[in-house]
Amino acid sequence: MAQSPVKRAFRGAKNDWRLHALSMFSVAVAFVCLAAALLLVVNVGQVRARWAESGRASVYLRRNATAEQVAAIEKALKQSDGVSSVRIVSSEDARRELVGLTNDPVLDALPTEAFPASLEVAIESAVATERLGKLASQLGALPAVESVETYGAWSDRLAALLSGGVSAALLLAGVVLAAVVSVVSSTIRMSLQRRRIEVEVMKLVGATDAYVRSPFVVEGAAQGGFGALFAILLLGLLFSIVQSHFDSNLSTLLGATPVFLPWTMVLGLVASGALLGAVAAYGSLRKLLVV
Repeated sequence: MAQSPVKRAFRGAKNDWRLHALSMFSVAVAFVCLAAALLLVVNVGQVRARWAESGRASVYLRRNATAEQVAAIEKALKQSDGVSSVRIVSSEDARRELVGLTNDPVLDALPTEAFPASLEVAIESAVATERLGKLASQLGALPAVESVETYGAWSDRLAALLSGGVSAALLLAGVVLAAVVSVVSSTIRMSLQRRRIEVEVMKLVGATDAYVRSPFVVEGAAQGGFGALFAILLLGLLFSIVQSHFDSNLSTLLGATPVFLPWTMVLGLVASGALLGAVAAYGSLRKLLVV
């Protein structure tokens, strides 16, 4: 009774395990680079989305602004549609918060007057996009207001960075594709040469090309899939180490904490590796098995 392609592939891989292990390691190196680029894109995208939806504005006050003017602005903001909260941050509070966040001795040496007082305004997410621009223009015209920072420029910069990251990831995906196809094809060809006598005997007794080729295709799929899986596990280990040393103050400043690749993307990478390996194995043997 003929053995299944999986059993024959397992037997062949067991005999040439060093060759297959080296191939999987090479595939894993390629996928680590791609997965790391995707991880960066995912986290930058999360920060951008958080900033775009935060609806936050800092209203910096002039030094000569009186308490009555500040109170009047605060009252008007609280009565404005879409404003969820308003917090007054004095120069002393701003200095204390910034120095406590960075622990920088240079900032610690600065006088309180170097830190402007401000009103921290939070806008409801549902109206943040259209409301912030109008509110910033109105506040900027007030005599007690020095400037208004809506953080929209930072969101735009992150959008540009994200666009560049996606382009780089696509380019890297092409490099990974070429690397996986090259590595798996070479490995399968070498494996075929080592089993040339076995293959010739099977063809002499009437085995078809499809029957002979099937275990090699399974081996190629295994090399690509397990190589991608190993890359993700290695990247997960590195990510957990970085995350354990990630400063909570930096998370507060960014408005987001680092996240790993979503499970759909992980499955996609493993499936892509397996598919690439199978296609590479099939293509490398297509001409070699034709009599």
